[in-house]
Amino acid sequence: MTRVRRIVLDVLKPHDPSLLEFATHVTEARSVDAATASLIELDQEVQNVTITVEGEALAYDAIKAAIEDLGGTVHSIDHVACGEYVVDDQQPNQDL
Repeated sequence: MTRVRRIVLDVLKPHDPSLLEFATHVTEARSVDAATASLIELDQEVQNVTITVEGEALAYDAIKAAIEDLGGTVHSIDHVACGEYVVDDQQPNQDL
């Protein structure tokens, strides 16, 4: 079975807990080795954030459950990297 190594999620979360607490909690989910959270948009009631998680074989259900535990909702999966290693996206040089 192919291993999922990186997932980028578009998430809607309440203001509380903080982005720091939210990312820390996601990192504690089974199979997650690291997480990065970035604030995209701030509303009066909620925050739209991008969460990038990495691990050797990510368990999406555990990640989604960790997000939902803190009142978040996954809007979409925006990027997935699978296989023996992660291929970093490289933008083509438009000037060539």
